[in-house]
Amino acid sequence: MSHPVDNAVSAVRTYIEQHRAGFLDDLVDWLRIPSVSAQPEHANDVRRSADWLATKLKETGFPTAEVWPTPGAPAVFAEWPSDDPEAPTVLVYGHHDVQPAAREDGWHSEPFEPVVRENRLYGRGAADDKGQVFFHTLGVRAHLAATGRTAPAVHLKLLIEGEEESGSPHFRALVEERAERLTADAVIVSDTGMWSEDTPTVCTGMRGLAECEIQLHGPDQDIHSGSFGGAVPNPATAVARLVAALHDEHARVAIPGFYDGVTELTDHERELFAELPFDERQWLRTAKSYAAHGEAGHTTLERIWARPTAEVNGIGGGYQGPGSKTIIPSSAMVKLSFRLVAGQDPDDVEKAVRAWAAEQVPVGIRCEITFGAATRPCLTPLDNPALQSVVRAMGRAFGKPVRFTREGGSGPAADLQEVLGAPVLFLGISVPSDGWHAPDEKVELDLLLKGVETSAHLWGDLAEYWRHAP
Repeated sequence: MSHPVDNAVSAVRTYIEQHRAGFLDDLVDWLRIPSVSAQPEHANDVRRSADWLATKLKETGFPTAEVWPTPGAPAVFAEWPSDDPEAPTVLVYGHHDVQPAAREDGWHSEPFEPVVRENRLYGRGAADDKGQVFFHTLGVRAHLAATGRTAPAVHLKLLIEGEEESGSPHFRALVEERAERLTADAVIVSDTGMWSEDTPTVCTGMRGLAECEIQLHGPDQDIHSGSFGGAVPNPATAVARLVAALHDEHARVAIPGFYDGVTELTDHERELFAELPFDERQWLRTAKSYAAHGEAGHTTLERIWARPTAEVNGIGGGYQGPGSKTIIPSSAMVKLSFRLVAGQDPDDVEKAVRAWAAEQVPVGIRCEITFGAATRPCLTPLDNPALQSVVRAMGRAFGKPVRFTREGGSGPAADLQEVLGAPVLFLGISVPSDGWHAPDEKVELDLLLKGVETSAHLWGDLAEYWRHAP
């Protein structure tokens, strides 16, 4: 006699296989819409993308599917209540806008005319993030078919924003304004990836981000270095000294107070990172770099996933043309970015940077610092019970042990966690070779369907957990 779990897995896979072709046809149709939020000429396309998704979600079975306007690009909200009034509420987050793309960037096919080659779907947004949003549509239908339900086992909501690739400038305000509609017991973020095709993983956190531009002003105009050099402060020298003071000899950020509140890795978390099949030489080849470098006492994975950083993104000042021009420049600048981890607050980091910069700048140099919008870090503890539902669902889909990663990049997940007061759980199936933001972005079709399968198993598991939770 077959085990009930085996029957459920078989029923889900049968339904997915039967509806695979239609699912992919729909996804290709959506990928054809160039919803590039960063380019004003595509504003209508972003709106078309939102309208397309809302219509498709209604066709999927969601009783409610709405396009929510913002001062920028629109988001899509959908809701499908469970038949069980005691069921938990789960909100799925993703985004329908995409990065700019053009054939001349190095694509082997038109970026907005998706093609399938060697069981891979190529097209802008295939992995980031339309493909990973869309797998939930077939996933919920497979969940219903396999369980005989007419509504999901959880109260299911979706919030798919249209400005993630532009820094989500209006997202937090939207979540705060619509918080009552968005209330949830857990948030599923499907905008992340896995370690590799052979190693299914669940992401447990994303770093935050703060960034600034520092302008140093000296003389009111460029002046002769022979007449004035050595007698007045030089902004270019000052900016070089500022950058040199950013780290100590151990590659730790030397800004006082920068590490205040940092959530340190546990020994168990470090062991889990070490279990991953990480090839540092291959990673360096991918990075087009020749040596690993960073904070002493930490591995490369720990540095990019769980440690805060400070990076120089650009620096300039003075004459940079051919030949020489013997001047003291009137100004110089540096652009800095700070990746933040759990326990750090972007506002506190900004205050620390401003105080540190003021100490570094000599008398006679005027300092102006401009900070952009910040993103808060987000971390889900490994012992979170809802996280284990994601792990079990992915394990059933892949038939393999599931390991844990974090993301070195940043996203708006922490806004959902803060405003809604719900744990954030990450469910993504993309792999590093998918080429997010790059030419020939693609998604592995077998993995995309594993995402569908994971989604199909997840809702019942989460409902069961909540039913027996203390």
